[in-house]
Amino acid sequence: MSRRWIQNPNRCADEYLDGIEDFIEFARRHNSGATRIRCPCRRCNNTLWETIENVGFHLVRNGMIETDGIWNLHGEQVDHASSSNAPRVDNVEPIVDPNDQVMGIIQDVFPFASTNINQEGEDDVPTPIDSAEFEQYEKLLKNANQELYPGCESFSVLTAIVEPMHEKIKYRMSNLCFDYFLGVFKRMLPTDNCLPKDHKHAQKVLHGLGLGYEKIHACENN
Repeated sequence: MSRRWIQNPNRCADEYLDGIEDFIEFARRHNSGATRIRCPCRRCNNTLWETIENVGFHLVRNGMIETDGIWNLHGEQVDHASSSNAPRVDNVEPIVDPNDQVMGIIQDVFPFASTNINQEGEDDVPTPIDSAEFEQYEKLLKNANQELYPGCESFSVLTAIVEPMHEKIKYRMSNLCFDYFLGVFKRMLPTDNCLPKDHKHAQKVLHGLGLGYEKIHACENN
């Protein structure tokens, strides 16, 4: 079974979501009757136990630790003769602020930004940047730094969209259902909030980030 999907930076790509489904199926098969398993996401790092459903959600939101190429903690048999060279991960990654997480995702999707920043003042020629791609980067950066509403310190416009989008993927929520709840949230917030009014507008904000599109199994009209 190929596990290249673990390195895919787009956590809503078909390859990544299919990989999560394969892992969840593998975990259920090798841990029959278990309600909780070790979570191999980058935050839990195989040291915390979660329900299988929550593990799937964590893998979408946080990504899977890249050292987890062998699923021995979830039932896979290991060749002990060769396992001595396998990397070990003993430390749990610290809890990351959602706004910092989003900034990290932006840097992953647009690596040229940090590359050019690091090269500033050096003699090397900066990495060429496509104008359309840079424009998309600037839009995402603006939304990542803009408060959801004046005085809001917990959520930027971008994190306020990413969190509900993750819930939509986790619960296979239809677009109509998502639109309803997003509209309710928007009415609860101060009138000068910047939360998109529906799924279509939220996708426009996330365009280029790799988090606005997910695999749809239901009818297109739902």
